[in-house]
This record gives sequence, structure tokens and C-alpha cells, in this order.
Amino acid sequence: MTAVKPVVYLLRGDDSTRVNELLVRFKTELGSADMAGLNTSVLDGASTSLDEIRSAAFAMPFLTERRLVIVYDVLVKLDGKKGEAQKKFLELLDGLPHTTALVLVIEDKQVSKRGQTYWEKLGDTHWLMKWVKSAGTHVWVEDCPLPSEREMTGWIHRKARELGGNFNTDAAARLAEYIGNDTRRAMQEINKLLTYTGGDRPVTSNDVVLLTAQEQEGNIFDMTDALGERNGLKALEQLHILLETNDVLELSGMINRQFRLLLQAREILDERKGEDQIREELNLHPYVAKKLTEQARHFSIEQLETIYRKLLKIDIDIKSGGMPGDVAFEVLIAEMTA
Repeated sequence: MTAVKPVVYLLRGDDSTRVNELLVRFKTELGSADMAGLNTSVLDGASTSLDEIRSAAFAMPFLTERRLVIVYDVLVKLDGKKGEAQKKFLELLDGLPHTTALVLVIEDKQVSKRGQTYWEKLGDTHWLMKWVKSAGTHVWVEDCPLPSEREMTGWIHRKARELGGNFNTDAAARLAEYIGNDTRRAMQEINKLLTYTGGDRPVTSNDVVLLTAQEQEGNIFDMTDALGERNGLKALEQLHILLETNDVLELSGMINRQFRLLLQAREILDERKGEDQIREELNLHPYVAKKLTEQARHFSIEQLETIYRKLLKIDIDIKSGGMPGDVAFEVLIAEMTA
């Protein structure tokens, strides 16, 4: 007897690479690329009505067993409403035909608090997750959280093996150091590095240094080191290197993240804890934890709080048309290293 397939597929998480891998697999199961194209509908839940979702979901498949309907961000319209709208949506899910696979892609983030991990949006008490518990085999849930920065070395090894290649330990750690847990960029770099080595040998740390496009994290570290040493010229040099290959808004996010981590690391140091606690509490790769520990010692908690407030203002100015970001960062560096 053939097992009954789920009808609703819920993909929750913030790892777009994993989500895309699953969507490619679903489309492949429909047959050829032409058949998949004819039998796939992609909808934006934020701007699509329930009737439009119903129409796509109840359409009959063409020369395939099932039809694939992918809906992104369906909670945008539903989470702010009570009762009737949510009830109608759940009734739609319950009544879907087995000739449809409805995939709900919902961006969510796992957070840890007091030793427990939970989802920011789709926790156990969310109305959709309550339905999931009662729906049994009608629904299939796949969690797609980004790996932590500590997990990225292992993630890089696994992806390289899946692609038929290999990284040595130092190379995987170096790539993780450069890109954090950006899995989309990691896949681009892994593919490029495996193409470079041709599968004849494992990727080495030197390969990563040579080929990884603009070692962003490394330069962020270098710029932070220069700021801690109050070396304005070196800090400006690193800023300009980063600006050559990064949009100023993207760079603002990178710098904000760095100083947010420094602020957290400084708080841990002020509690008379050390590098091990910084690595554990912030869930960081050992190399990153080591660098943050060294850099945090160059700043007081008061200095870091002041810098972080200024960085937030720069970010707002960039988004609202205030002082240009490159100028604002140059002014901040001058103030910090005067």
C-alpha cells in the first residue's frame, strides 16, 4: 500500500540556502523542468488573497501526480488578525486535495534564552503550530535555521563532500571565519574553491585566502584592531577597502554586528569571565571568540555603548538620507582615534 503523502509542507527558518534546496527537490519530483514549470505556482502571501491561494491550490495538475504551490510570508496578513481570517485559512489547509503540495515558506529565527531554544514567530503556542499538532500526517514540518557560527566549519565540510570535494580543517575554519553563518555566500565560495582545486586535492587555507572575495570579516577585525590601537590611518585604510566591495548599508550592518558582539564580550569580561564563556554564551567560532576577547579589552563598556549609539545613528542617517555613510564612518573613526 502506498503511503499517503503530506499535503501541506511548512518550511520555517532563516537559512535561505536550505529552503531553496528543499524547493528544488520538490520541483524535481514533478518531473522534467518543463513539467515542473507548468505545475508550479509561486505566490507572495503578503499581497495575495485567500481566494487566489485557493484557486492555485485547487487547480488540477497537468500530466503529473501533483501540483506544487509555494506561498511566501503568508503570516504577514494573518498574524495581525483574529478569528475569522485565521479560521478560513485553516479550513483551506484542511480541505486541500491530495493532488496539491502546498508549501508555506515562513522566515523565522531560533533564539536561545536560559539554556532553551525556541522560535521567535512559530513557537508551540502559535495558532498555526497548534493546527500542525492536530493535523497529523496531513502536514510535514522542516526546520531550516541558520547554523551557528560555531557550526559553520562542520557545515562547510558537509557541503563540500556533497559536491564531491573536500576541505582540510584549517581551510574550513578560515572560510567560516571570513563569512560567518552566511550560507548563501558560503555555497558560492565552496563551489568556486572546489572548481579551483578541480577535485585533485583538498581545499587549503591558502586557497581560501587567495580566492575568497574580499575577506570581509578579516578586514572588519583589522579595522577594529586599528581602532583599539587608536591608529586612525590604518582604520581608514581598512574602511576604504571594505567600501570598495560592499554597499555602505551592508557595511553598516557588518560594523554594527561587530560592535554589538564587542559590547556583549566586554560585559562578559566585566563579570570576571573569559574567552571560553564568550565563545559559549555568544555561540561563536573559537577564532572569532579569541579575536573579540582581545579587542574588547581595548575598550571600556562606556566607550562601546557610546560607539554603538553612534553606529545606530549612522545606520538611521543612511536609510533616511542624512549624512552619507562613508563620510559618517570617517568622522567616527577620527573621533575614536583622536
